[in-house]
Amino acid sequence: MTRKTSAPKNAAALIARRTDFSAALLGWYRLNARRLPWRETPSLYKTVTSEFMLQQTQVKTVLPYFARWHATLPDFAALAAASEAQVLKLWEGLGYYSRARNLHRLAKAVAARPEPPRTAEEWQELPGVGPYTAAAITSISFGAPAACVDGNVVRILARLTADGTEYRDSATAAKAFTPLADALVPAGAAGEHNQAMMELGATVCFRQNPLCLMCPVRGVCVAATRGEPEAFPKLAPKQIEQISVTRVWCERDGALLLHRAAMDARRLANQHELPTAEHIGLTEATAAKGVLLAKKKRGITRYRITESIYTAAAPKGKIGGELVWVPLKELGPITLSGPHRRWITEIAARE
Repeated sequence: MTRKTSAPKNAAALIARRTDFSAALLGWYRLNARRLPWRETPSLYKTVTSEFMLQQTQVKTVLPYFARWHATLPDFAALAAASEAQVLKLWEGLGYYSRARNLHRLAKAVAARPEPPRTAEEWQELPGVGPYTAAAITSISFGAPAACVDGNVVRILARLTADGTEYRDSATAAKAFTPLADALVPAGAAGEHNQAMMELGATVCFRQNPLCLMCPVRGVCVAATRGEPEAFPKLAPKQIEQISVTRVWCERDGALLLHRAAMDARRLANQHELPTAEHIGLTEATAAKGVLLAKKKRGITRYRITESIYTAAAPKGKIGGELVWVPLKELGPITLSGPHRRWITEIAARE
């Protein structure tokens, strides 16, 4: 449900002061921008790969992956020529593996063209590229006058205008704020403006405990003036779903039993994880009679997942299909999901 607010008037007031806003924001950014590899020696390829890696992932997590990726696959042609197995191995632990597959497919499409696309519309025709990513790529690499609007930018704009509308989710809010975001993009500096907005959201305008006294645009922020920045944006609460998973640790002759997802699986295709009780023909109650080796919790979007890992006897007879025995000493080259790599390493060291 939405309710009427004074947001349109505040948005208009902000647009009227966009010259002052832009000068303060860009001046701050030029002095305070973090030194990041895709900024220090920019290229179209670096911009594209960084934008894919940074989707739902923090900069500090991305940095070592970015360095390793570019040392191995330095350009679109190298990525296009790589095998999917190599791509997924380089991505291992970064999560949301559909990003890696889409990036791989995108590189093949770009490498096959005489020159890369230049417009946001063309980029959105490529795998894994939505409005935000297209705006980031084209504004940073080609100076296209398009605003990037993600959760960070929504938070900044909602606070600048003290927008009291309750939005269903961040995507709905992003659509609503896009006209304002576009209106604030200064002529001739779209890429720098977008990076400055990203930087402000990442280093100052935090979701909780924002550093308002350090904010370069505090003078035009209605929420800061009211002393209630954390009240914005107003998003409907997420419906959190709790999920429990029972997994088994089957070890035999120095080898560990793993489940390998099918090549056409929607997620984790051709990647390995510890099998669930169901994978080896056990009920969860039967598997839970084993020794509890670990209980791990993690969150994926709106899901809160608790995974319990129990010792279990190896399945009788020949195994096949998606179950494979992998010697513990040979786990390095295979592609494991990030959490399972950590959990297996931890349990193997303890055992």
